[in-house]
Amino acid sequence: MAAQERQEPFPSDRQVVDRLVPVWLEETERHDPGAARRAREGWRNGTLGGECAQDLATWVTARVTDTAFNEDEGPEVEGPARITPADKECVHRWLAAQGHPV
Repeated sequence: MAAQERQEPFPSDRQVVDRLVPVWLEETERHDPGAARRAREGWRNGTLGGECAQDLATWVTARVTDTAFNEDEGPEVEGPARITPADKECVHRWLAAQGHPV
């Protein structure tokens, strides 16, 4: 996506991203320290690479904790952070605004 075509994220999108990225990095560190190191470096430098961006998008989608999916599951799934469907949309919107396909 060309820079002029990028949409500006909502101000709260960055707040959601700032809240969830440390949780994502911590989980990634447990499973793939090398990937976590690259992602953390990119995050600090403001240059989150395409693979890291896709990993974040996938992670936030998989970790939505407020599902209200069914009676057995209940309205919340346990996890290290509360992640709503709206949070997922914020992260996806923020990534798209950074030029990443989501």
